[in-house]
Amino acid sequence: MRRTSSTQTPVYICRECKPSRTFRTLWNFTRHQNTFHGDLSDSDTDETQDNVRFTYIKHPKLSAIPCDSSGNFLEAGAPPAPEPPLPPPHSKESWEPFSDRIEFDFAHYHFVEQQSSEKRIDRALDLWAASLLRSGEDVPWKSAEEMYETIDSIREGQITWKTYSVKYQGPLPSNGTPPKWMTQEFELCVRDVKEVIHEQLGTKEFDGKIHYTPYMQFEDGERRFSNFMSGEWVHQQADIISEDADTLGSMFVPIILGSDKTTVSVATGGQEFHPGYISIGNIMNVARRAHGKGVIPFVFLPIPKTNRKQRKRVAYQRFCRQMYHACLSMALQPLKSGMTKYEVVKCPDGHFRRAIYGLAPYIADYPEQVLLAGIVQNWCPKCFAKPDNLDSLDPTLLRTRDMVKIMIREWDPGILWDDYGIRTDFQPFTLGFPRADIHELLSPDLLHQIIKGTFKDHLVTWINELIIIQYGHAKGDDIIDDIDRRLAAVPAFPGIDEGHVPSDVIKSLSRFLDFCYTVRKNSILASEFEYINTTLKDFHDFRQIFIRLGVRDTISLPRQHAMKHYSNGIRLFGVPNGLCSSITESKHIESVKETWRRSSGNDPLPQMLQTLTRLDQFRCIKLKFEQREMLLGTVTWYTAQILAGENPSSPDNVIGTDIIDDEDNEEEDCGPSAGPRTLSSIEMGKTRQPGYPKTPHLIGLKIRQPKLHQCIRRYLYEYLYPTSPTPSLNVPLEQLPNFSGHLVIYHSALCRFYSPSDLCGVGGMYRERIRSNPNWQNSGKGRYDTVFVEVDADIGIKTIKGMVPARVLLFFSFTLGGELFECAFVRWFAPVDVAPDPETGMWIVRPEWTPEGEPSLSVIPLKSISRGCHLLPEYGSIPLPEDFDWWFSLDVFPSFFVNSYADHHMFELLKGK
Repeated sequence: MRRTSSTQTPVYICRECKPSRTFRTLWNFTRHQNTFHGDLSDSDTDETQDNVRFTYIKHPKLSAIPCDSSGNFLEAGAPPAPEPPLPPPHSKESWEPFSDRIEFDFAHYHFVEQQSSEKRIDRALDLWAASLLRSGEDVPWKSAEEMYETIDSIREGQITWKTYSVKYQGPLPSNGTPPKWMTQEFELCVRDVKEVIHEQLGTKEFDGKIHYTPYMQFEDGERRFSNFMSGEWVHQQADIISEDADTLGSMFVPIILGSDKTTVSVATGGQEFHPGYISIGNIMNVARRAHGKGVIPFVFLPIPKTNRKQRKRVAYQRFCRQMYHACLSMALQPLKSGMTKYEVVKCPDGHFRRAIYGLAPYIADYPEQVLLAGIVQNWCPKCFAKPDNLDSLDPTLLRTRDMVKIMIREWDPGILWDDYGIRTDFQPFTLGFPRADIHELLSPDLLHQIIKGTFKDHLVTWINELIIIQYGHAKGDDIIDDIDRRLAAVPAFPGIDEGHVPSDVIKSLSRFLDFCYTVRKNSILASEFEYINTTLKDFHDFRQIFIRLGVRDTISLPRQHAMKHYSNGIRLFGVPNGLCSSITESKHIESVKETWRRSSGNDPLPQMLQTLTRLDQFRCIKLKFEQREMLLGTVTWYTAQILAGENPSSPDNVIGTDIIDDEDNEEEDCGPSAGPRTLSSIEMGKTRQPGYPKTPHLIGLKIRQPKLHQCIRRYLYEYLYPTSPTPSLNVPLEQLPNFSGHLVIYHSALCRFYSPSDLCGVGGMYRERIRSNPNWQNSGKGRYDTVFVEVDADIGIKTIKGMVPARVLLFFSFTLGGELFECAFVRWFAPVDVAPDPETGMWIVRPEWTPEGEPSLSVIPLKSISRGCHLLPEYGSIPLPEDFDWWFSLDVFPSFFVNSYADHHMFELLKGK
């Protein structure tokens, strides 16, 4: 496509139209339709696509060769052993321990979906029984207790919890009564960790989302880091393990751990729990972040409680630390033998393999890292940087297990505490396991180190303090209130503070966001480490403004210091979003908070553990039923098919399945997308919108855009006469093609695009929905999203990497000459400059106007839209009215930032290579 370069309303013209009237998209058509191959796999591959050479290399020795259940290797290409025969789907036996679909869905609905109390379940059973009286039938359960017995008999996912008593074994005081914590028994609740790992490894849901061997991915010879198994640490471990000839051909199974203390109630005495979670490093990051078996709770650590006086005692603090590490060690003991000698396990693809376990990264926030690493508070758990000089970018010696052991053996505890931040009153649990170095295994944590720590707790707080210092409390409070109104108008970004704070503050935020959005991508090229380190240095330089203006005396904070270790952490463990504490925190909701609310509150932990087991059982059996196509359609439709003697999963009966309108399915709007890997594609929403007139003239009046009909005619002129030297803008209106056809209106379109940073997604594809809806969510207000439109780079106008923003006023289609045209009616925005704003690092655009002072409008082909974009008002220093509504932001401001930080995909598009 080319865009005419003139001062008049711009028109987009296809640069490759043929006499056959095949309208070409903004992408070169053959490239647009091109499908990438070379998905990550466990075999060595070397492919070239679009002049980029992709190479994937697996570890040569720990090659995960399939074997039989006795550990004997199979011949190459041999199929997995056949599964034991199952009863036919839809039979009574296939629903065990339930009798049929009705029983399963009733129990699942009340226990899992609604989390109904026993009283409500009893009530529902009573109503069900009453409805069956006339037919002489009866309900399967008389009470909720009977339903619970059926749930407990589900064999799938049945990994029970065991409780152990833990007690202080040190010396008691010679005089007086010992404090309660010295004589009290504490409960350690734990699952058999080996059973948990086997459950994860055998989950068929992970088939296609798992790497059985460490691998390296290269693009034109450059290393790309993405999933955990692409990092250097797994290769280092595999090299060490394979020194033992008995391990050759085995599969390395890294054990990822995480723990975090959480409070569920403040009003009832501060009810706290300390869950620990486990995951296998083989599964892809997208599987670990998803709801399911990717991360499973396996331990609840004891939390000693005592009075304020006792909490200050050194003996009590030492006991708490020793008990924490002793409990972790005990919980993981079942895996220890499998860290040096292989065990045969079943994998998602149905094959057996020899597995060698190893402790892998530990997900934890800073307080827990201090406890895990055995260091003094405010020191770094990964290096020997001094706590009063953590902001230095000078190289610092890394901590290692062997080095610390030697230092503890040779040096005085006081020197170790003061000069190196090492505690000697306990040993990290990792010392009891092979190849485990806790200092190396502490992973980068995007949530607590970057998002909550550096951004929210530090930068946002400092900016507020700076405003008060500069303007005083009265005016400063007004400015902070105005920033809050700006935050309510659009999502957070650096320009929110522009006009209120010095330039270096804006630059520090911009550089921080550049760092943040780079390290949170789903895959990172080795060449980007230089950019990561450069933006970190720039951030350190610009943040000195907070010291110069009196907000801080110094900046030496462990969470900000942790950013120094991100480049090395990515090389070792792949990208940080696969090891972020947001994963474990999200698990708190279902594993702790919801199960606690379902308990009676009296001795809640045993009740919570029972609920967790039942939820796991339901999750596993539901997955089995889904895979066997036993949960198709509604319960009523399914039951009718069975009573009629029909097979519900027959292709002839697919009409009975649930059909969901994709425009109303918000959970499906954004996220990794299935399907072949293409550069970009877009399609109309599935729902044709009723209530519109048919003709363009009347539709234009309805949407208050009377130029719609004229723009359609100009669009058709460019389509019909692609080689005309006269742009449609210079053609008199009466000479434009007439059009009296009917329009079909849509309120959205679904865009799919290839995201290089999202390789852990399905095929590296991502999707998002673009809206053009006059009554968004029945609010009476219109939502008209902004998009990027690809244009010809050779036409001499300002673009943003070959794109121009536009606002979609209408999605529509029509048929002409037997050909379907899918279009968008848009208003244009023009880039102010050929480069981003140097202060914020974002492009600035303005609404484009005609010489007559009217909005610049066009009709464009739907396929010319690349993806959505996000425009943020350039506020300046003028405060917003208190009652300002964000719905009108795109209509009232004279200029906008193109938000590079809308998501990491947009960041990659605008700031990537």
